Amino acid sequence: MPVSFNHTIIAAVDRHASARFFRELLELDEAPSWGPFVNIQLEDGVLLQFAEPPVEIQMQHYAFLVDDELFDRAHGRLVGGGIEHWADPQMKRPGETNTEHGGRGVYFKDPAGHAIELITRPYLQAV
Repeated sequence: MPVSFNHTIIAAVDRHASARFFRELLELDEAPSWGPFVNIQLEDGVLLQFAEPPVEIQMQHYAFLVDDELFDRAHGRLVGGGIEHWADPQMKRPGETNTEHGGRGVYFKDPAGHAIELITRPYLQAV
């Protein structure tokens, strides 16, 4: 069996709010949840599990590859929701998107303060 990514736990201040944020932004359905996790599942089967750890949350970076149509809708939700966003990870180009790697991209923070990136083209093509 080849290696594939299956799931990750994303630290959240409010696991329900974080999961809802991603479901609404990325147009995802609810997934079964259990124990301390509120889950969402991506189309490729990858499970994102939101949990509230008993420690200070350290910022992480999560990037999502989306098609052009979803990018437009998600970017519209960011703008419409007054969510600060940038064209660059250094946050020096506020309110913009980028055209890196032959596609478009945008950076913003989720409810827990994680650095989130949406891109329309992968940085590297599969070999």
